[in-house]
Amino acid sequence: MKLALLSSAIFAINLPFGYWRARVPRRSLPWFLAIHIPVPFVAGIRILLGIHWTLRIFPLLVAAYFLGQAVGSAFARTKREPHKQPDLMRKSQN
Repeated sequence: MKLALLSSAIFAINLPFGYWRARVPRRSLPWFLAIHIPVPFVAGIRILLGIHWTLRIFPLLVAAYFLGQAVGSAFARTKREPHKQPDLMRKSQN
């Protein structure tokens, strides 16, 4: 149960940072910070929940971290480029 809570928290923490990362130039200082600022929060939550660092849980935590970054980044891209509605009234050229 604690591991599910930790994974969910890691995902949620990384959403706004992924959003921020998608809106700054790649490989810049803000981009670097958007990736690395959540790390102490993740470590703190893990310690507060009493989950010890083991190789067995490492893939799950890394997946939650990067999934949160990816979903936040995808949300930023959809906000930047609104989906174009197809023109259903236009007749085909067939």
